[in-house]
Amino acid sequence: MPSTALAGIRVLDLSRILAAPLATQLLADLGAEVIKVERPGTGDDSRTYGPPFAPGTDTAAFYLSCNRNKRSVTVNHATAEGQEVIRALAARSDVLVENFRTGTLAKYGLDQESLRELNPRLVYLSVTGFGQTGPYAERPGYDGIFQAMSGMMSVSGHPEEPMKVGVSMVDILTGLYAATAVLAALRHRDATGQGQFIDLSLLDCGLASLSHFAMNYLVSGEVPARRGNGGYGGIPSQAFQCADEPLFLVAGNDKQFAAFCAAADRTDLLQDPRFTTTSARIAHREEILPVLEAVMRTRTRDEWLAVLDEHDVPAGPFNEMPEVFADPQIRHRGMLVEVEDAVSGRLPLLANPIRFGATPVEGYTPPPALGEHTTEVLSDIVGLTEDQIRGLRGRGVI
Repeated sequence: MPSTALAGIRVLDLSRILAAPLATQLLADLGAEVIKVERPGTGDDSRTYGPPFAPGTDTAAFYLSCNRNKRSVTVNHATAEGQEVIRALAARSDVLVENFRTGTLAKYGLDQESLRELNPRLVYLSVTGFGQTGPYAERPGYDGIFQAMSGMMSVSGHPEEPMKVGVSMVDILTGLYAATAVLAALRHRDATGQGQFIDLSLLDCGLASLSHFAMNYLVSGEVPARRGNGGYGGIPSQAFQCADEPLFLVAGNDKQFAAFCAAADRTDLLQDPRFTTTSARIAHREEILPVLEAVMRTRTRDEWLAVLDEHDVPAGPFNEMPEVFADPQIRHRGMLVEVEDAVSGRLPLLANPIRFGATPVEGYTPPPALGEHTTEVLSDIVGLTEDQIRGLRGRGVI
């Protein structure tokens, strides 16, 4: 039995920045061998997206967030010899992931048609802003643009102002879709012997993430309003200001609302026909929310959290980063790990959240230095000699 879920799978990672590197990092966490191909001298653009930088290095924390458990080789894909090196690696890989602009790699003979002709079992994933087809296919794009265009910002923020999600959410969601797509394509490859091409668009993934918001619009024709920290499900499901600090409360179904009323000593609300059922509370949102806001201001946050917990009502505090990593549940779940880095010493990393029973995610390695494994990979996998590697390096190919 393999010790990891993806043991024996080799991924050639020609991607940079965030969405696609997150996908390949996830595959690496699950046990795939991931070989990251970077430009000689500069590498992945995100290496410079700092400060902050890892202690004692010029490697940005941004790069560290999505490149652990990989090996780095440097190859200049714009040279004929560099293209041959990438072809040799692709011929020996199960998956290739790239996020160049549409049509770029075809100029170098590294497109999916060329490489899958060389290796019919290859799963070739291309992540682009707008996809391989359509009127916008050749446009560049970044996360904020896709949050705006997909409609994500139209449902985020306060009524008077659309708001971008703080993190690069479309990139992150696209990375998850990408890893899922690769796993499905590998399953198909194992059944048929044939790889396939995967065309993944950040705009598509941003729109898909709207989920029930989009479905509500498609069914009703009503444009969803921005509600700040309020939700669209049952009520209450939003942030409330307590006597001192805010918390987030969800008591959307009838059982939870009854428990909340008991915790708040406001069982009288259960006798009001406007508030007795989930549908009634949604229909009378504007009438019940001021009542709940006044109730929540009668106790401190910690008093509310204690009494709500006693009554099994879901609620939680708004944590800043120090509180997040000090939280006993986060600590218990092991979501912060440390690895030994040759330059930085002990390097903290976010752990993978997947908990397998048989093939655990373990043995994290730090994100690689630029070109750290070039000699090792080209010797062990491609079969180049020391003299050949030395010659490629002298000519600026690697």
